[in-house]
Amino acid sequence: MKFSRILAAAIIATTLGAHAQSSTPSSASAPVVEGEVRRVDKEQGKVTLRHGPIPNLGMDGMSMVFRVKEPKMLDSLKDGDKVKFTADKVNGVFTVTSIQVAN
Repeated sequence: MKFSRILAAAIIATTLGAHAQSSTPSSASAPVVEGEVRRVDKEQGKVTLRHGPIPNLGMDGMSMVFRVKEPKMLDSLKDGDKVKFTADKVNGVFTVTSIQVAN
């Protein structure tokens, strides 16, 4: 009886741990994508980007609005900037996790 409780607890802990890992965004594994800033909305913490395919999100090239991970990321951006960025789904929302103006 004691062994089955320990085994059940171990299975639950393993399952919860695997779920937590899979739902945690990882910009390290997200590919760098090239894009162009179409609009910066500092008030809402969002940026509109025209971008190429984003494989980790199963997304073709298009223009769309992204939330940014940190509002200060928008400080150095302006409309028309060519950028390189990573994006992931954070709490169910498409989010730019890193961005820099391309040279």
